[in-house]
Amino acid sequence: MPGENLSRDEARERAALLSVDGYDVALDLRSAVGESEAEPRTFRSVTTIRFRCAEPGATSFADLIAPGVTAVSLNGRDLDPGEVFDGTRITLEDLAADNELIVDAQCAYSRTGEGMHRFVDPEDGEVYLYTQYEPADSRRVFANFEQPDLKAPFRFEVRAPEGWTVWSNGAGELTDGVWRFAETKPISTYITCVVAGPYHYVTDSYERVLADGSTLEIPLGAMCRKGLAPYFDAEDVFLITKQGLDFFHENFDYPYPFGKYDQAFVPEYNLGAMENPGLVTFREEYIFRGKVTQASYEARANVILHEMAHMWFGDLVTMVWWDDLWLKESFADFMGTFGNVGATRFKDAWTTFANRRKAWAYRADQLPSTHPITADIRDLQDAKLNFDGITYAKGASVLKQLVAYVGQDAFLEGARRYFKRHAYGNTRLGDLLSVLAETSGRDMSAWSAAWLQTAGVNSLTPQVLLDDEGRIAELAVVQEAPESHPELRPHRVKVGLYRLDDKGGLERYRSIEADVEGPRTVLAEPAGAQAPDLVLVNDDDLTYCKIRFDETSLATLREHLGDLADPLARALCWSALWNLTRDSLLPAREFAGLVLRFAGRESDIGVLQMLHAWAGTALERYAAPEWRATGGELLAQGALKELRSAEPGSEAQLAWARFFASVATGAADLALLKDLLDGTETVEGLTVDQELRWAFLEPLAAHGVAGEEVLAAELARDDTASGKRHQVRCLAARPSAAVKAQAWAQVVESDALSNALVEATLSGFGRPGQEELTAPYAEKYFAVLERVWRERSIQIAMHIVNGLFPAHQDRPETLAATDAWLAEHADAAPALRRLVLEARDDLARALRAQACDAGA
Repeated sequence: MPGENLSRDEARERAALLSVDGYDVALDLRSAVGESEAEPRTFRSVTTIRFRCAEPGATSFADLIAPGVTAVSLNGRDLDPGEVFDGTRITLEDLAADNELIVDAQCAYSRTGEGMHRFVDPEDGEVYLYTQYEPADSRRVFANFEQPDLKAPFRFEVRAPEGWTVWSNGAGELTDGVWRFAETKPISTYITCVVAGPYHYVTDSYERVLADGSTLEIPLGAMCRKGLAPYFDAEDVFLITKQGLDFFHENFDYPYPFGKYDQAFVPEYNLGAMENPGLVTFREEYIFRGKVTQASYEARANVILHEMAHMWFGDLVTMVWWDDLWLKESFADFMGTFGNVGATRFKDAWTTFANRRKAWAYRADQLPSTHPITADIRDLQDAKLNFDGITYAKGASVLKQLVAYVGQDAFLEGARRYFKRHAYGNTRLGDLLSVLAETSGRDMSAWSAAWLQTAGVNSLTPQVLLDDEGRIAELAVVQEAPESHPELRPHRVKVGLYRLDDKGGLERYRSIEADVEGPRTVLAEPAGAQAPDLVLVNDDDLTYCKIRFDETSLATLREHLGDLADPLARALCWSALWNLTRDSLLPAREFAGLVLRFAGRESDIGVLQMLHAWAGTALERYAAPEWRATGGELLAQGALKELRSAEPGSEAQLAWARFFASVATGAADLALLKDLLDGTETVEGLTVDQELRWAFLEPLAAHGVAGEEVLAAELARDDTASGKRHQVRCLAARPSAAVKAQAWAQVVESDALSNALVEATLSGFGRPGQEELTAPYAEKYFAVLERVWRERSIQIAMHIVNGLFPAHQDRPETLAATDAWLAEHADAAPALRRLVLEARDDLARALRAQACDAGA
């Protein structure tokens, strides 16, 4: 629609013209329930905005995406909705110095997770509502000025069906059939929130004595659908919440500013979570219906703390425009792990960060769409795609390097000054750098230019020269950068020297902390020391780089990776080996072999699960096609061996069971999965709960062993929203041309499926090993791209563009077809071209890796 994609220039112009004093938003959600599902449902939204204009007589606009507008009034003057509303914007002419705008609209409920999402629980027919706005979907619920730097206080009131509870950012109460909520502090439109429905709600409270002797009391709440209440471990959610509040109060020296702290776990959520002040929303998959490993609980704790950090970084102090999205997301990503280690039981969270989170950053930073952490965001479509591995994981990695550079005390003192100086305001990069320069005494401009304002990842490789006695004559670190992004950066690193001991363990015997700059840095300190068997150039993971190895170190890892005693060092080595595989420097089959040989000795369950994921990708994408059947058989045999030998009931046993299911292809392996489902075969200690049943059923469906009747019976056994998603994925995974045609039609030719079911269908459609069945859709994919982008919401369009790209048609012909589309559609939407370029780059990388593997 014209005007839906707000540009940065338009936002700057409007911010210079307008300032907002407050919003009153009245929503009538009683239409959410009722018998008919045939017609699109709408709800009434009445918004009153009080705002000032710096140039009386000027023209501006308000944002609203709605099926219809009943009435518009500006300063008591009725405007014709047909003249001033074009579907996305309301034109405001002849503004006064002080203005009042009243908009009475009919807004649409969403099934895409954008705006006011409406979910009907198949288990009991109950209806649940919640809002999700980032970056710019509050305009689907109420009229506003949709940009982060036009902050204002908000007052919400909501009429809801009888028996429902409603929550918003402020505390609320039900009076005469209307839920009325306390006025918020000045906040941006995208972090306002409403949650409504018959949610299961649990309460607790937090207290803390502040430095001035006063007591801070924060009411706590947590909620989920009634169907998930039996699985909801609210006690652990509250435990992490209280530990996080303690941690951030101690380190930020600024009391939590938004009153209550509710946390809602909601269905069909597009994100991991969202930092709405006073009402954080999470995807309900963080409520675990079956047995999961501690890695899942650690991940949930990390997300809880990530969103909590946003109360200060993002909500209290907000970026002016989405260019500085990192000002909130990089900090929250760093603080999630920092807080996990500092406040909770997850003391090894930096290991997970090094192994899992940074893998996301390394991939994103090598795509053609890589960008500086401080990005160039021209419009809202750019902003939507920049919630990526650069903004989150690379940004957090760089902040970890910044802490090493300026010192933790200076970093935290900078944060404290930043909050106090800019509370309830908006900031840019320079505002943060100035306080860090104050507290650290360091010039931040060169550091910022190297780390925040350039793209790309450096590689650090050790060079070891030995003297005649076999001792170190010289140890140097070589820094390289890709031709596309040639920046060499200053790195504060620890270089670990490891040797094999008498018992076969690989232990660190020396650590050198140093600044690495330029193409080659000689470390003087270790000269004369005994020669190492392994040099780890980013020990303790202080900087952001790709670790490389000298020949001796790589040979040591090939034989002794499992003997590395330190879990973080081991995780870093695994990550480095994975990067070598992705960069076509290590054959995929060799990486898979290392997993089979050493993963069974991995003590960190999160690392083990990441190794399983990487091994699956190595097999499906990077191995030579002619070796995949052999590789799959080897991985399945190895996984089954580890499954049977794992401690009964252990997390490792569960992880190996899931991995075995993911790689099972042979008749005997599939028969075992079927027998485990039927109960005719057991593995001591392994409980095949409902979630594990679906994990076993998916490969059975994909190989034609479990058909539609079996999947229908399983849905009857698990007739829930979660069960429906699993069933839809399994149905689309069946090896049938008719099945693939139906799945294609459901997501491309229809918009009947919700966002969650679109994702499930795409996941099943694109199963590896079904290349012949999906081959006919490669040409169709390129033919429908622009129509999909034009007709569907950006969230659903992104799912389809990514999910249907013919990645498993990994042949040069597919690469050529992608290049042809890009050449012929140079004028396509930049955000769409970015997604296709990224998929093209992944495909080209896979073809290079396959050539490397074939050469092995």
